[in-house]
Amino acid sequence: MSTADMLLLDAPVRAWLRRNEEIAAGLPGYGSPDPAAHRRAAKVLSDLLAAEFTEPTPPGVETEELQLTGAAGPLRARRFRSAGSSGPLPTMLWLHGGGWIAGTIDEVLNESTTADRALRSAVQIVSLEYRLAPEHPFPAPVDDAVAALADLRARAGELGVDPARLGIGGNSAGATIAASAALRERDAGRRLHHQALEVLPATLRPLDGPSEQQRRASGMDSAELLVGIYRAGAPLAECSPLDAADHRGLAPALILAAEFDPLRNGAVAYARALEDAEVPVTLRIGAGHVHGSPGLTAWQGARDWRDVFVAEVAAAYASEHPHPNTEPRGRR
Repeated sequence: MSTADMLLLDAPVRAWLRRNEEIAAGLPGYGSPDPAAHRRAAKVLSDLLAAEFTEPTPPGVETEELQLTGAAGPLRARRFRSAGSSGPLPTMLWLHGGGWIAGTIDEVLNESTTADRALRSAVQIVSLEYRLAPEHPFPAPVDDAVAALADLRARAGELGVDPARLGIGGNSAGATIAASAALRERDAGRRLHHQALEVLPATLRPLDGPSEQQRRASGMDSAELLVGIYRAGAPLAECSPLDAADHRGLAPALILAAEFDPLRNGAVAYARALEDAEVPVTLRIGAGHVHGSPGLTAWQGARDWRDVFVAEVAAAYASEHPHPNTEPRGRR
């Protein structure tokens, strides 16, 4: 990111970016070719940053460990719902970020932000520990998401799921997986209520435009490498949501993009593709944000992002039935 762009960022974002670089530089295993070593180091980095820059998990949330059926066997999951809630609830399957090769539901950041969103939106969120590349490239994580959705439907009574209001969402790489799973559900004739796509890598084509400096500041300096690891040679039309042949009939979508994210234009293009296909879509662009800053809730900008997210999700799940043929909602 250029010096001029850096000056546009609020001081907490600049401090977070500096600490990210400082901690990562001295962290054994971070960037290691050994996937397990890198994942361990990435979790340490995430947790150290969260201790400084993310508000703690709020009270009033019930958290429960689950096991869901994945495409190749059982997968860990964690359910978040407002304390004292009962009966079938609108439910969103959530897929964490991590560049398709890292990330876990056990990160402090993921735990605190997911709990907060479940509490504020009154939507039950089930966070899935999907399989990761390079051991499990595309389509394995998408297969896991589709299988987990089927399990949530099959066990709706047991897990307090309203099957008529079952949706999906994800952050970063998880948003790509969520969007691909929504396409798969559409193709199979299974209705999803909604999809929430946060800092979405909408296309797996090479990034066009941002400088190496911009990518580094946004944590996207290895984006092409990560895409190649996840894609593993799959056709773009299958693994890249923006490049899908047809977007008609998809679940209504909330797309949140960051102002200073090299992925922003792809997310905007995906919102336009959905609108062109007459899918109701709401696009929000977080002013002052970089790719990883939505979880920086010690900063007012991230709290504003959180408030937009929960308000849009709460409204989307409040109705019993989405209306996929209604007029798309305007961009702001």
